[in-house]
Amino acid sequence: MENIKLFESQKIRSLWDNEQEKWFFSIVDIIAALTDSNNPQVYWRVLKKRLLAEGNETVTNCNGLKMVAPDGKMRLTDVADTEQLFRLIQSIPSPKAEPFKQWLAKIGYERIEESQDPEKAIDRAMENYLKLGYSTAWINQRLKSIEVRKELTDEWENRGVKKGQEFASLTDIITQAWSGNTVKQYKNLKGLKKENLRDNMTNLELVLNMLA
Repeated sequence: MENIKLFESQKIRSLWDNEQEKWFFSIVDIIAALTDSNNPQVYWRVLKKRLLAEGNETVTNCNGLKMVAPDGKMRLTDVADTEQLFRLIQSIPSPKAEPFKQWLAKIGYERIEESQDPEKAIDRAMENYLKLGYSTAWINQRLKSIEVRKELTDEWENRGVKKGQEFASLTDIITQAWSGNTVKQYKNLKGLKKENLRDNMTNLELVLNMLA
């Protein structure tokens, strides 16, 4: 189950492994968040080479998993679990290291809570939306749209549709069906950049999107 986590507005690609019951995080995304490097891929390549030369077991044990790249394609990405990241962070000089460790611990704790009580995930989402100033009526509609979207994407996966570009293409078709615009065009229309489109829809737009 892949999703995006946010650390100080930085996107961190993550994947929950049900068998191992642990999170795996994209190391390149972590480096981008901690260092503000213009080229985190090069930073990781140099750091990885140095740590391997030192015989660092953490780097040796890091896995590669396919994750959705910025171009929408599934690409092999170096990942690390929480324990490995705690060790890697020690090799990355950054004033954000300590806050990041706390963030990692919080992510793990919340996952345990939500696995024991799925309603906590819904409660957290509602709490976050309230903090952002959304109305209760809008939040209820948004949570319903998330449920509908999850059912839809599960069906796509069952029918062999691949995440990434194929999901994006089908989403464009749905958006065009009720708005006449692709997702990108509709975001431009609303003046959005990195923001989530559905988080910036009205109640009526959310309903139309679900019906489509």
